Amino acid sequence: MSTTDQTKQQTAPAEIPKKEPTQSERFMTKVISEFGSGVGEVALTKFQKRLAQNYFIALDAILKTTEEKRLKKSEKFRDAVPVTWQHVNMEKLARDVVAMARVGFDPSQPNHINPIPYKNKHTGKYDITFIEGYRGIELKATKYGLDVPDHVTVELVYSTDKFRPVKKDSKNQYEGYEFEIVNAFDRGDIIGGFYYHSYSKAPEKNKLVVMTKKDIEKRKPDHASPEFWGGEKDKWENNKKVGTETVEGWYDKMAWKTIYRAAYGDITIDSQKIDDDYLRLKQMESDFAEAEVDEEIRENANGPIIDITPNGPPADATKSPPANDKSTGESDPDNFSGDVPPVEQEMEF
Repeated sequence: MSTTDQTKQQTAPAEIPKKEPTQSERFMTKVISEFGSGVGEVALTKFQKRLAQNYFIALDAILKTTEEKRLKKSEKFRDAVPVTWQHVNMEKLARDVVAMARVGFDPSQPNHINPIPYKNKHTGKYDITFIEGYRGIELKATKYGLDVPDHVTVELVYSTDKFRPVKKDSKNQYEGYEFEIVNAFDRGDIIGGFYYHSYSKAPEKNKLVVMTKKDIEKRKPDHASPEFWGGEKDKWENNKKVGTETVEGWYDKMAWKTIYRAAYGDITIDSQKIDDDYLRLKQMESDFAEAEVDEEIRENANGPIIDITPNGPPADATKSPPANDKSTGESDPDNFSGDVPPVEQEMEF
């Protein structure tokens, strides 16, 4: 071998190892592929690409938080599958994110959309459902509504307020109300609330719906968090339940948001505006509702028999403290992403 050939071999550049794509890059590739999968579909706009990036950030955070909660549970109650990207159904997630982004839901905006991981019993992986916040319900109703009001008014009524509904009759051409706050700094207790759909060019369509406090309570989630709604919560010390404590919560904000959800949930969807993305939203709701039922059956199956004269401690006395226990800090009064009503309750609004 000549000296020249030896020199070439010695100076030949070493092969650079192929860099593995990051999880963010893999996620974006999946989403972009899904966006362009339809015939004649337009590629991602800058806005949609930014939304997709926001979804990754939100999903990455919720997966890490959920995994931390999983690890805090005792092994007896801990799911064996880690809540990580490697165990997420990416095919379904990409399709769902595309649908969410096309509708305009932005997970970086407060109360738009809340990602919730749950275990799929058929695949053994985690699916991600997206529960709409009260602003998300407004966005969907505005986009798909049949007859969207020009303005939606939502108010709580306290014991010192003066409120008089005005129903449409022979004396009143339009439906309306009279509302006066007598003492803005000490309004008393909440006794109910109302929402009002108003139409500037067609006031005969104006609609007033009055809700009593009992009506509001009916829409309260079955497992409402005391940190949000107020009430009693379990008190834990050294991983043992030692009693209960009363939490003030943010009842007024939760009551107002409940009426707000009802106000926009009352807008009829226009069947002519329904597209594949809307149908995808409804399918996600159905899948998650089914998963909730399966989980409830799994938790209650083969459980202890309830006796009218129990000889031992309550069934939950040996359980681990809730992984999301917030006894060491205060809740964010403007973030209720962890306390959204179940899907089937949304349908009642």
